[in-house]
Amino acid sequence: MRWIAGRHGPGTGWVPVGDKVEGCGGLWSAEWPPARVRTVGDGNRRMAVFGDCAARAVCLERGLRAAVAGDLAAVTRWPGSYLVVLRDADRTVVVGDLPGMFPVHWTTQAATTWWSTSALLLVADRGVPPVEAVDPPVLAAQLAFGQPDLPGTRSVLRGVRRVPTGHALMIDEHGPVPVRHEPIDPAPSDRSRAAPALSGALRAAVESRLDGRPVSADLAGVDSTTLAVLAAERGPVLAVTFADDRLRDDDLAHARRTAAVVAALDHRVARDPAAVYYAGLGDPAGLPLTDAPNAYTATLAVKDAVFDTVTAAHGDGGVHFTGSAGDGVLGAGPDHLADLLRARRYGPFAAGLLGHARLRAESPWTLLARVRPAATMAADSWRATARTLHRPATRWEPDSRRPWAWSPPGTVADWLPPPARHDLADLLDTAADQAASATWVPDRLEHWTTRQRLAQLAVDVTGRQETARTRHGVEVAAPYPDSEVVRVCAAVPGRLRGNPHRYKPLLQAAFTGVVPDHVLHRATKGGFDAIAYRGLRDHGPTLLALLGGDSRLAALGLLDPVPATAMLDRACTGRAAAMGALHQVIAAELWLRRLDHAPGRPQWTEQTPEVACAATA
Repeated sequence: MRWIAGRHGPGTGWVPVGDKVEGCGGLWSAEWPPARVRTVGDGNRRMAVFGDCAARAVCLERGLRAAVAGDLAAVTRWPGSYLVVLRDADRTVVVGDLPGMFPVHWTTQAATTWWSTSALLLVADRGVPPVEAVDPPVLAAQLAFGQPDLPGTRSVLRGVRRVPTGHALMIDEHGPVPVRHEPIDPAPSDRSRAAPALSGALRAAVESRLDGRPVSADLAGVDSTTLAVLAAERGPVLAVTFADDRLRDDDLAHARRTAAVVAALDHRVARDPAAVYYAGLGDPAGLPLTDAPNAYTATLAVKDAVFDTVTAAHGDGGVHFTGSAGDGVLGAGPDHLADLLRARRYGPFAAGLLGHARLRAESPWTLLARVRPAATMAADSWRATARTLHRPATRWEPDSRRPWAWSPPGTVADWLPPPARHDLADLLDTAADQAASATWVPDRLEHWTTRQRLAQLAVDVTGRQETARTRHGVEVAAPYPDSEVVRVCAAVPGRLRGNPHRYKPLLQAAFTGVVPDHVLHRATKGGFDAIAYRGLRDHGPTLLALLGGDSRLAALGLLDPVPATAMLDRACTGRAAAMGALHQVIAAELWLRRLDHAPGRPQWTEQTPEVACAATA
């Protein structure tokens, strides 16, 4: 398992088992290639950068000086995806990326603060089995809402705190505290300015991963195809499309047209009739260990088919581009409608309402009734949702038909037993009480949902990266969540970024003339429903056993197996079902069961006095 960790304060006698970073006392890492760990500075001022960072040494030095002077954002504006650690006299500052591809957690023991990108590493220090350290209300919030910042600084593991998105962790003589380095509400831009900025940011993001390793890429939807074309400008790319006759989409047709006009793309098709959702999940001990549940667990067999095609051609050690999180970065839901209604901007609101109602084939009045509850402040919305959770769950209806809210409770909330629903309501009431002073709660719903959607996608994508690395030796590169790409896109208002009449207009404006027109103007999107339902049918008994009487979620008081297994049975017979909710609880159940098994867990070792003296010398 890959991680980074550090200590601020006196040594505690125990240190994580990993590689000590030379030149930066009290800093360790595991499974990071030396070429992707860089250090600069001298004396009391040092900086370490982990990950894909395209900044030259002189830029790193300049960034170090700016950050020490108080401009932390200066070290987040280089191309790539990375984490920065600053040491300045008696202060440590840890700066992750905007969405949380490099999450930062911390725990304090007396005068010593340990921080890490892995929460599991920090609970391992206590000798507590990870599953016993799970904080049930926080895990319930993740399942019900999928909004990592909602619990504030609480993490899914008790005793471990989490730095909210857009913040850095500052540790000095007063202890650790998250400090905001990114504006909570971005300064608005428009497509004419954002398009060239996106073109430059995404090109630089791709180039930051091109370092001589063999290159491959997904060649499927608009987002992945754009990355494949940009990488192909710099050299040959093995482009892979997963195809299955049961899918009946046009990904393969578009991929073949693209490969025919982009000479550097070597197109391959990955096929495997056994590659369906939920395959190979019978033995959780054989799954890669991740720091949190992630949605890609259920798609393991499909991803294996793609990476088997890659390694058959390249061997391991390559870098593979994926369009993961592209929808969250480039698109936008209709959440801005609630902001327009609250601001009484009735003209733009009515136009947007009609467009989105037409897109969803529903009455504008029906959509208005669902929008109206969210046209309020975060605190008011959270208190209203808390009142709903104190009442018994009602008959199931699809999430798409439910009223909007700042944190809308989905189907998983209906499957929580009453005590867990009450705990979740208490968590929302606490969030509402803290909303006025919390530096991670913006004024607009659009900004909140965009940020939380990206934070949850980051959890899933980092899980996919860990899985690809441990199972296939392939580094997955996901440029869309890079901080600079996110910044450019988030500055464009949702009504311009998520236009109901045009699909991803910002991407079209940025790459017209670079990416083939048939890709940029594509009006369809591939889906995996057919192999998801087939996977449920083929592996239903395994999944029923996971969510039945022996369920770890049920043991934590987070799942009523009766409605969950009834929904699973409904899905297994091909009827309309809450597929997203099933996906979430299956991923969480597998994660909890994987925590029962020791292989891959981060470890600690006792530091001998001689080593401790040498480390501080």
